[in-house]
Amino acid sequence: MQVNQNNADIRRNRPGIVLLVTMVLLVVLSILGYTLTTRIWAQKHRDQYIIDYTKARYACDSAVKYAFTTLGDINALPLVIRNNEPDFSDLFSFNDTEYKEYIEKWFSENAAEKNKTSENFSGDVNDTNSPLDTNDFNSERDVNYAGDTNNTLGIFDFNESNSLVVRGPYGPQWPLITAPAEFEIGSVKVKVEIEDENAKYPIGWAMLDDPNLVREAAAGFKTFCEWMKVNSTDVELLDKEFKEISKIKPFKTDFQPINITEEITKKPDPNAVTPSRTSRRRRPATQAPAKQTIEKTIPASVHIKDFAKLFHSSLIDIDVLAKPTVISQTRKESTLKYMGMWASSKININTAPRQVLEAAFTFGGDASQIAEEIIRQRKIKPFESIESLRKALFRYSDSIKKCENYITTSSNFFTIRVTATSGVAQVSAVIAIIKTGKTMEPIALISG
Repeated sequence: MQVNQNNADIRRNRPGIVLLVTMVLLVVLSILGYTLTTRIWAQKHRDQYIIDYTKARYACDSAVKYAFTTLGDINALPLVIRNNEPDFSDLFSFNDTEYKEYIEKWFSENAAEKNKTSENFSGDVNDTNSPLDTNDFNSERDVNYAGDTNNTLGIFDFNESNSLVVRGPYGPQWPLITAPAEFEIGSVKVKVEIEDENAKYPIGWAMLDDPNLVREAAAGFKTFCEWMKVNSTDVELLDKEFKEISKIKPFKTDFQPINITEEITKKPDPNAVTPSRTSRRRRPATQAPAKQTIEKTIPASVHIKDFAKLFHSSLIDIDVLAKPTVISQTRKESTLKYMGMWASSKININTAPRQVLEAAFTFGGDASQIAEEIIRQRKIKPFESIESLRKALFRYSDSIKKCENYITTSSNFFTIRVTATSGVAQVSAVIAIIKTGKTMEPIALISG
């Protein structure tokens, strides 16, 4: 009777067992289906990323060639006249509110003057003396301003103060020498920016090996760091890192070519023959290997390349320099933005901001006074030579003379920054170059 009762219970619970087994199977199948779907999706994602990355890499390489051609076609970089405009030197410390107040003050001060000038305006838009001249490169309303033919930057609408921005020495915002070029190569979006490296504080100055300049170099670096709000702890850390680099290779402002002598072994010619003394028959020559001395000259740029590698190595904590000082929707400021990391050794007094100028003239004295005079005069007319600077600031001629090895009036050191984006893949490249006329020598490349 007990057996029959058990069989009856089993028959009665059979639908529940079947349902349980079915549910377990459905769960297992769901897990297997989800896992398979996830793997397929992940594989497709990886394949798509590889495709996007390949496109971005190709577009980045093409854009670099475009940038080289563009920069090579420029014989002399035109500096714009920025008279009656605020200088770009003091913007690094402004937040959005301060920047807006700065622009509005400039706008209010110049609006009356613009209206006064317009009262005598004949209506000729091609009159180069007119504030509305659309063909004058130095005009704020130049339709070809800084290469921005489509007015994508929205600059200089004197009917609306919120549209104004402060021009840099070449027109676009500092440190760009031309407006950023943005275009598409197929489905890839590309952005090309060319920066003036001679407008930045050369990091090599902080590790000059000349014992007569150690104190001035340290004072200049401290001045720069104070302007950029770098705390004393970080300054000490950087000093230690600079000393370690100096042990590897000391930095100089006047790198010289390297002359070397090499001794090479010249192998004998196996086909050479010499006549026999006892016979008219000719026999192979038995020559000993000859040694030959040759002179080689390695260009000075090899030093710059060495330091470019050292400055971008783990020997320097870039995070300390990259700490943001101002972050906003439109502007990002940091010490790194104002520091030349590619072994440049001179600053362009026409394009360097105030804090960099003061650091440079620390080598001669009267730094703040000279910087102020340079900023005031270069807006009216850029300096053509160091001699013209000395004549214009004759009171400080002795100080300027001491700084001649650190300053210039034209730039030859540039970086090309290219960013290519395709889908979720992004490729970037930064190329440092030295430009002499139309000749360009690549110094270093960082690609990522």
